[in-house]
Amino acid sequence: MSGQAWADFCDGLKEAGQLVFAEKAPATPFDRAEGYRYLSRMLRAGLESFVEGGDPAFPVLRCPAHETIKLGADNPDNHYQSAPLNPQYDYRLKGSRGTVDYLGFGTVINRYSSGGGMKTDGFLDSREIEIDGEGNFEIIISQREQPGNWLRMGPETNSLNVRQTFQDRKREVRAELTLERIGWENDRPAPLTPEKLDRGLQGTVQFVKMTTGLFEGWAESFLPTTNQVAPADQAYCQAIGGDPNIYYFHSAWELADDEALVVEAPVIPQCQTWNFVLQNWWMESLDFRYHNIHFNKHTAHYEPDGSVKIIVAHQKPDHPNWVETTGHNRGTLCWRWIGAKEHPPVNARVVKFSEL
Repeated sequence: MSGQAWADFCDGLKEAGQLVFAEKAPATPFDRAEGYRYLSRMLRAGLESFVEGGDPAFPVLRCPAHETIKLGADNPDNHYQSAPLNPQYDYRLKGSRGTVDYLGFGTVINRYSSGGGMKTDGFLDSREIEIDGEGNFEIIISQREQPGNWLRMGPETNSLNVRQTFQDRKREVRAELTLERIGWENDRPAPLTPEKLDRGLQGTVQFVKMTTGLFEGWAESFLPTTNQVAPADQAYCQAIGGDPNIYYFHSAWELADDEALVVEAPVIPQCQTWNFVLQNWWMESLDFRYHNIHFNKHTAHYEPDGSVKIIVAHQKPDHPNWVETTGHNRGTLCWRWIGAKEHPPVNARVVKFSEL
């Protein structure tokens, strides 16, 4: 009644603004502007999650990362979805498979708002799911094992994550999914209470602070491998929500106006797909709506020997695999082997653009 809950919420957001002054973060007006925009994006994500969509009794699959909300090395080839879960309930996930190349489901312990990352409890991908002749399927999500398609929850599971990974977004059809708590039919959500709103505002602030701090610190850890494509700590990647089917490479990059980064994968293993993504300092993929900032198994041009070469440059080179820097001189990058049993190295070197 005094307005203190709202005042605390606003004070928390003000404190979160110190992120853009992190010691190793780029201190330019451009990078700081992106940092503040990043905070605004995390605020929107937090409000959607903790204030609007946080009821596991009435879960709704929403898209938490997309063209204007990005976090933690988001993949432009992905359509992300998530929903809150309570392991005391059982859930039914129904859908039509579509033709999207990769479809994976994970139950997780999501502790981003407390700085604890994200641990996977159970995982299924579409290759393990029974699908009928019309492309439809149903998955039961529960702690107790079920016949047929079953996705395990643990006693601390609090969220469902879905990744749909495209190779060709223009031609592939997204899976259409619905999620419901089993036995909800005679229930209705309770009205908003002051306590629920207070918890939602507190959760949002914690999410903004902890998530942005987590990934800014991760970006700083890439500085020793600047302008390389370095294998990441795979255990850490999984601890903060990575897909168990993916092997990750993460690094920082920095290029002068007259330089280019040549990224070369001499060997492409048997895999479901792979991709390379250029990101800003805040680990957000660059604007893939209007710029070509990534390649994958389908979109890349291959060399005659089957290898792949990608050119990161401020201006267009005489090569089909050009990744645009979109006004950036520094940032982070990610390479993924998806569904591969082998994870060969990926090389990178800086050259003068005139020497390409």
